[in-house]
Amino acid sequence: MSMSLDDSIVYSNGRFSRYDEARIGLLTHALHYGTGCFEGVRGYWNASEHELWLLHLREHYERIAKSAHILMMKIPHTTDELIEITTELCARNKFEQDIYIRPFVYKSGEEIGVRLAGVADNFAIVPVPYHAYYGNAAGLKACVSPWRRIDDTVAPARAKVTGAYINSALAKTEAQLGGFDEAILLSNDGHVAEGSADNIFLVRDGVLYTPDASQNILEGITRKSVLALAKNDFGIPIVERAIDRSELYCADEVFVTGTAAGLMPVISIDYREVGDGKTGPVTRTLTDAYNRAVSGAESKYRAWLTPTYATALSRKP
Repeated sequence: MSMSLDDSIVYSNGRFSRYDEARIGLLTHALHYGTGCFEGVRGYWNASEHELWLLHLREHYERIAKSAHILMMKIPHTTDELIEITTELCARNKFEQDIYIRPFVYKSGEEIGVRLAGVADNFAIVPVPYHAYYGNAAGLKACVSPWRRIDDTVAPARAKVTGAYINSALAKTEAQLGGFDEAILLSNDGHVAEGSADNIFLVRDGVLYTPDASQNILEGITRKSVLALAKNDFGIPIVERAIDRSELYCADEVFVTGTAAGLMPVISIDYREVGDGKTGPVTRTLTDAYNRAVSGAESKYRAWLTPTYATALSRKP
């Protein structure tokens, strides 16, 4: 269904409303100080089943609760309530296409002053039609950014904090201005951390490598899903450890993962081809498996998915 953003339905201040009715003031604390946190949730439309599958909905709401706790905020609903609100919200919008859902909690007080305690919170959910994160790119040309990934001693790297994304914006923008699609950020000690908004994997001699949590990565939900697929379905050896920059140049394959990005191959880094400069076999295998799982085509991964319309129908008296 096609509709304008203003006509779409959102959830804010404890109720459903039109997007154009849910506005914030110019002095909103989060706007000035980055005092908010968010999640991104994908919804995959399955036309044959007439169902919109919401991916890892529970896991995303469990993670935003942890992010909110770090910022001294509280989500005003239980995880089960949030799942019910989200499925109803998507059903009210009558989506019959892939979507992206943005739940977020933020300091909504309209006041001057840098602090967390004592400032009012608000929680909202905004769903929108999904457009491919990297456009029509078949593979990414990446560069190692001079901007370092934020250290956990500076801002909580494990939380999706709105203000911390200036780090990603600076790195991504500089990469794009230099003719690249994506930036790869190093940690403060010079090891590979992640992309501007995605986790990174390397394949070398049949082994899957990815930076461990000590490298200030966001512990991605898609990252976790890919690790599960690699281990359980294909028996691919997995190593989580610190990765040196030069290992990027020696990899047979490189790909990034994220809620918005899904799995995306990296075909060159710092003007050096990765492998043969095309999507590698391990990347292709994991991408195909992931796409089948999130679309509801694999029954053993249905636990990852929450149905929109079947859930909405179950609530009707």
